[in-house]
Amino acid sequence: MVKIRSILTILLFFTLFNSNASASFKLGKNGPSVSGFAETAIGFKFGTDTTLHDDYNMMEERFQLKTKWYPEFMDILSDYMAEIAFKGDMLIDGYDEAEANFDLRELNLALSPTGWLDLKIGRQVFTWGTGDYLFVNDLFPKDYISFYIGREDEYLKKPNDGAKLSLYSKNINFDIVLIPFFEPNTIFTGERLSFFDSFRQSISGIESNRSLIEPNQEIDNIEFATRLYRNFGSIEGALYTFRGFYKLPRGYLNEAEKQLLYPRLDVYGGSVRGPVLGGIGNIELGFYDSKEDSSGDERLIENSAVKYLLGYSKDLGNDFSIGLQYFHEQMLDYDEYKASLMQGEFNRDEHRHLFTLRATKLLKSQTVRANIFLFYSPSEKDAYLRPSIHYNVTDDFNISIGANLAWGEYDYTEFGQMEKNKNVYLRARYNF
Repeated sequence: MVKIRSILTILLFFTLFNSNASASFKLGKNGPSVSGFAETAIGFKFGTDTTLHDDYNMMEERFQLKTKWYPEFMDILSDYMAEIAFKGDMLIDGYDEAEANFDLRELNLALSPTGWLDLKIGRQVFTWGTGDYLFVNDLFPKDYISFYIGREDEYLKKPNDGAKLSLYSKNINFDIVLIPFFEPNTIFTGERLSFFDSFRQSISGIESNRSLIEPNQEIDNIEFATRLYRNFGSIEGALYTFRGFYKLPRGYLNEAEKQLLYPRLDVYGGSVRGPVLGGIGNIELGFYDSKEDSSGDERLIENSAVKYLLGYSKDLGNDFSIGLQYFHEQMLDYDEYKASLMQGEFNRDEHRHLFTLRATKLLKSQTVRANIFLFYSPSEKDAYLRPSIHYNVTDDFNISIGANLAWGEYDYTEFGQMEKNKNVYLRARYNF
């Protein structure tokens, strides 16, 4: 039985802090401003499988502190418009025997020595691209466990230790990101979310014993990404490159020992975004060059691919807006891929088509946000629905209720494997 201490905890926070106190405070006269939140979250699961708990997949308390500090007293930095940022979460995870963990989300130094140069070094979240929950040229790590159990969207993006250099001019801007330490996507391991295990050829939970082998930490494995962008009137255009590794385990290191690896990957892409038919349209594409399977005939490594994304969003008035997307992924060297397969081995499709719909309605003087996001793939015959309602009870206290509902005809597809992980979640947060 799921304990109710999470709900009692947030009610206590709400009772203690529901006053006219300032939303943030300062440490000393010239100290940094500090803000944050206390949150509790529960995800009730329906349907049973072989995960650690069959009746819930989220039960946690989270306490976040964040601050930005402008160290004017440091002579060495005073001429560079320095900023030090920190964001950290203390998480008590009731899913795993109330284990307490600290999640360092940000700790970085930002410098702006001139009007045309910015530099940020340290732990930070990198992001770019035009997609809504769909990523073509954003090859930075994601946390898909957080996504599928109902945590705040902020936790879909994982932080990296790295550096970002930004150069600005009248005609064009340039970003380069260096990531010295490989950080993969957080994916399903069977303890919290069941998944399709390619070794077992079935849905697996805690009985899965596959191993994920990450690249070694060495100079040759430093990842980097670039973005060259500018505006053409009201149109935003960008070119992207990435050199590093797949963020998902897209290769087999040793089939007998059930070892998966993250193959090398180069990506080249571009995007355009601007006003279209009274709304905002976007086009994004990327060529994924699988460096360890350039000819497509290596059975154990992911083939190269081309990915396309078309999007359109529009405010329809009366606090109602919609967003539509079409995503297409084409495997390259498909004939070579088929020829490399062993007898009886699963054969993937050459093309994958995916549509998304987002509908958002604001109610009650915009204190209530009702949202539906739907993924649907006609090629894989699966879908994933994310309905949610967010209510700002006061300026400082809010409640979110939602669900993660996935289904599919086949166990091996992206959303079909999540069918037994359906949940309904509740989050309550006090901001200070």
